[in-house]
Amino acid sequence: MRFWATCPSAFTISFLFIILVVSTLFHCHRRLALVPTPWASPGRRVLVPRSLPQGGIFTINCKGRLGNQMGEYATLYALAKLNGRPAFIPAQMHSTLAPIFRITLPVLHDATASRVPWRNYHLDDWMEERHRHIPWAYVRLTGYPCSWTFYHHVRAEILQEFALHDHVREAAQAYLRGLQVNGSRPSTFVGVHVRRGDYVHVMPRVWKGVVADRRYLERALDWFRARYSAPIFVVTSDGMAWCLENIDASRGDVVFAGSGRQGSPGKDFALLTQCNHTIMTIGTFGVWAAYLAGGDTVYLANFTLPNSPFRAVFRPQAAFRPEWVGIAADLGQVRKSRP
Repeated sequence: MRFWATCPSAFTISFLFIILVVSTLFHCHRRLALVPTPWASPGRRVLVPRSLPQGGIFTINCKGRLGNQMGEYATLYALAKLNGRPAFIPAQMHSTLAPIFRITLPVLHDATASRVPWRNYHLDDWMEERHRHIPWAYVRLTGYPCSWTFYHHVRAEILQEFALHDHVREAAQAYLRGLQVNGSRPSTFVGVHVRRGDYVHVMPRVWKGVVADRRYLERALDWFRARYSAPIFVVTSDGMAWCLENIDASRGDVVFAGSGRQGSPGKDFALLTQCNHTIMTIGTFGVWAAYLAGGDTVYLANFTLPNSPFRAVFRPQAAFRPEWVGIAADLGQVRKSRP
């Protein structure tokens, strides 16, 4: 009696081959990451390989809100490049910045970050020569860096990193196209950012300083009125109710973004960057809006007392570009409140 072996059909063999290929690709994707490159596609999430690069990697802490995280991102980008290391951003930073900007740095997932033998490297908010030669391989930058002194030498690249997504930019430009000054379409747009929020209490109580008052904003608006024909001022703020009461709009050249309602930070920021010039008060949000918008910038200067502890962590010459114009704050109220 003869027995014949049963051979699997061609369909069965093809099906098993497909399963093998898909399974292999899936596990390779999970175990091996793409090596980060300067030309990584925007928003791509990249895992560090299980075998960490011998040359090391740079990352940075993720602290604060939009303006702080922009400063952290730009500083990481610049210092990693100066030191010849690939840079990765925390997932939280990606979640904040990627919906607005065309950022390209890959993401360091939390599970991977916890296995990296990091050396924390603290940064004050100004560039120092030693930051060009950071000796360690796996470096986590810490602090609240935002100063242009870290990244202005690669300004063109930073502008590309913080280029708005098309739909974000078009929404801002559509709003600006609809504005008029006394019935005419303006040719000069000045973005105005008024930082209030927690700073209203923190500045006098902690830092012995002030936020912008009504008089400062009047002087800043008049500075532009004296230099440009029929400009329009687009006001954004985290304290819009105060702005409505304290910024004189009777000339018809001031508009409050969102019809006076407090908008989302991303929308407000996009509006400011699409203006020609900037009036800022204090805070990193306004600094970044001015830096990206270009043009003329007026800022609140000398907003703390000489003995303020803020001066230990803040250097005006490292925060404000030398071509920007400072208008001194009125420190009268904080002086009166001193014990």
